[in-house]
Formats: sequence, C-alpha cells, structure tokens
Amino acid sequence: MSVILYLVPIAVGLGLIGLVAFLWSMKSGQYEDLDGAASRALFDDDIKS
Repeated sequence: MSVILYLVPIAVGLGLIGLVAFLWSMKSGQYEDLDGAASRALFDDDIKS
C-alpha cells in the first residue's frame, strides 16, 4: 500500500510534463502545416537525371 504513495505523484508528474510538452508544441506551431509535410513526403522534387 505504501508503494501507491510513491506511484501516484510520479504518475501525476509525468502527466503534467506531457501536458506541458504538448502545450509548448501547440504554441510553437508544430501542428500548423500538416498538409505541406504530407505532400513533401509524396512528391519528390529532386529528380536526378
């Protein structure tokens, strides 16, 4: 039972770290141009002749 006293704060802390990382990525614009990355993966402009 005493293990729960350690695991619950660790789980909450890891959840908060994940939430902060997600909010930081949203604020820095990581998810703004999803279609551009998809089209760059499909169409290769560097055709070597």
